[in-house]
Amino acid sequence: MAAQRPDIVSENFGSPEDPAILLIMGAMASMLWWPEAFCRRLAGRGRFVIRYDNRDTGLSTKYKPGARPYTFEDMVDDAMRVLDDHGVAKAHVAGMSMGGMLAQNVALKYPERVTALTVISSSPLGVDTSGLPGTTEAYKEHSAQGANVDWSNREQVLDFMVKDVRAISSALHPFDEERTRKMIEEDYDRSGGLASATNHFLLKGGPQRTIRDLRVPLLVIHGTADPLFPIEHGEALAKAVPGARLVKVEGGGHELHRNDWPQIVEAIVAHG
Repeated sequence: MAAQRPDIVSENFGSPEDPAILLIMGAMASMLWWPEAFCRRLAGRGRFVIRYDNRDTGLSTKYKPGARPYTFEDMVDDAMRVLDDHGVAKAHVAGMSMGGMLAQNVALKYPERVTALTVISSSPLGVDTSGLPGTTEAYKEHSAQGANVDWSNREQVLDFMVKDVRAISSALHPFDEERTRKMIEEDYDRSGGLASATNHFLLKGGPQRTIRDLRVPLLVIHGTADPLFPIEHGEALAKAVPGARLVKVEGGGHELHRNDWPQIVEAIVAHG
């Protein structure tokens, strides 16, 4: 018997008459990690902005932790379903972190649906990155502590997630702990907990694709102080695609810091 089709919850900002941009967030992240104010900035620049909850996050369908019945390829296809739900034939697709890997796959699998690609804080698909710097030791030490978190305990999860955001935050701008905790609390309560979202770390890859086959314009946005995917990953991604543009966010971590929004929004709007 075929598995039941999951619900993928999404929302939009701006006019459907404007060029569409689809935002895909990373592992364990609901649509809230594309802040509403950020989305409204993009919409204010003449874009029809769509964000959505990945499977196992937010208000989208969730599965028992450790028992996810879907693949990474299914999440690639989810992006197309979201465009269909909003009546969009083609869109500029932008993804961050794992969402950047999803976005690369979307652009390669569905080139007829993608007008441009923006990849933020990610790594090139189908390119040998073994010679590039890896995740920093400091972040690895922090991340390992996640194994000790009781993901059914709200306070433990909130404390760990706030520390996580701090660990990947900008080296240049101040860390706003109060704002961060408030957003994570909202995400936790809206999602009914974050335990199911840990399924994202169990995902298996789909068909082998390479970003070298990309046939739409590529913009790479990457923080120079990203501890998860050091800047060399963004540089390698831009180098792999002729004509790609690389925008370096000085001191930027693995995040969308509010102080960097003007630079990021301007780059995205100028790209397509």
